[in-house]
Amino acid sequence: MTTQTPHDPGRLEKILAYMVAGVVGLSILAFLAVILGTAAGAGDNDGFSNGVWPAVLTLPLFGLPLGFLLIIALMIVSGVRRAREARQRLE
Repeated sequence: MTTQTPHDPGRLEKILAYMVAGVVGLSILAFLAVILGTAAGAGDNDGFSNGVWPAVLTLPLFGLPLGFLLIIALMIVSGVRRAREARQRLE
């Protein structure tokens, strides 16, 4: 029976994981802010075009696809690292 040692994720994997969490989390919070703002009546009389609302409205449009791309990058980096570790074990 082989013993498995826990892997040490590299700096790039940690950075990508935190970026995914931050971008997706912020996009979800912005989405919820729009929902709550609409329920509170901020959208009446073109209220969403003033102040910080334009940025809040566009954040999920860019943040969620960026988060998806970051998840794909994280999967690729993790796969490369695991393949490299598997090759080293065979040698």
